[in-house]
Amino acid sequence: MEIIDPHLHLFDLEQGNYDWLKPENPPAWPDKDQIRKNYSESDLNLPDRMTLAGFVHIEAGFDNEQPWRELKWLAENCTLPYRSVAFADLTSKRFKQQLQHLLKYESLVGIRYILDDQALAFFDNKTCLTNLQLLQQQGLIFEAQFSLEDQNAVTKFTEILEQTPDLKVVINHAGLPSSLSQEWMDSITALAHHPHCYVKCSGWEMPERKWTVESVKPYINFIIRQFGLPRVMLASNFPVSELSCSYTELWQRYSKEMKLKGFEKELLLHDTAQQLYGL
Repeated sequence: MEIIDPHLHLFDLEQGNYDWLKPENPPAWPDKDQIRKNYSESDLNLPDRMTLAGFVHIEAGFDNEQPWRELKWLAENCTLPYRSVAFADLTSKRFKQQLQHLLKYESLVGIRYILDDQALAFFDNKTCLTNLQLLQQQGLIFEAQFSLEDQNAVTKFTEILEQTPDLKVVINHAGLPSSLSQEWMDSITALAHHPHCYVKCSGWEMPERKWTVESVKPYINFIIRQFGLPRVMLASNFPVSELSCSYTELWQRYSKEMKLKGFEKELLLHDTAQQLYGL
């Protein structure tokens, strides 16, 4: 079976900055030093009878001042089919200038700007709306990473989506749920009404290193019920996922323990990512 991993990171500590990996900077994970090393395509080992048909590389803090350097590094070091989601400062009036540099690279499909606790302030910022409208004009994807339990931010976000009806949005890491809360479920339901909004299910290791398929299935199943299979993807978040299990084991969990039917596997592990990211 062929899979496409729609959310992973590769590191080159000699070439990039990766400030978030430094022990003095957040996140304050006590085991963060375990992933403070180089990662390349050769580390993406899948179970038997599974083939990596391609991947989407998500910005990893390589160089936030000159984010195109990461895309250049990827072009020089990747041999598998891939697409890249780059960093660009959506709060900055320099965003258009950064985007012009990034558009020189064929791999570019979208922009990620981690919102976290600043999500409401971000969505209230008129500069951000202008820059999201620019993304829409360019046909690029906005990768949104923030907690969907923040209902004020989600309400503001849905207002923005109504003003940018053709903007493709991908919610990262299932909206970072801390529990199967009413707030999170209401947000998933609200965002599902926007036809160009997708969800990537990944990042389970960040709140819980010892996650199991049984512990995350309620989230995945609820997302599928609201969004439908064609707008949901299973992803790794490699190498952060290594804090819980190997790349091989992660895809074994998805492909075997989830007990998915054939067409469900094809959509969740390959087809939706292939279509959305143009792989």
